[in-house]
Amino acid sequence: MADIDGQWDSVAQSPMGEQVSVLTLTSKPDGSFAGTNSGPMGSLDVTDGQVSGDLVTFKMELKVPFPMMLTVEGRLDGDTMEGTIDTGAFGKFPVKATRKA
Repeated sequence: MADIDGQWDSVAQSPMGEQVSVLTLTSKPDGSFAGTNSGPMGSLDVTDGQVSGDLVTFKMELKVPFPMMLTVEGRLDGDTMEGTIDTGAFGKFPVKATRKA
């Protein structure tokens, strides 16, 4: 499994502008990973994290301002992850994360 552990500075491009947050990810013995995504609007749990080759997927359940499941899919290249956040009815938005030194 690729190295996913650490803190990642994340920027998502949404219709409400750039959404900046910090992803804190920790791998589990079974090869999956979990963590948190903390930003100005609070913290979300990262669940269902999987790495397959360079493909990274995980979910976050948003509760405020309204409930929705966010599904993230991206490619891991060393200390960079780049992909999309799928919000369901509101579409997909680009996201990029860089691991903190």
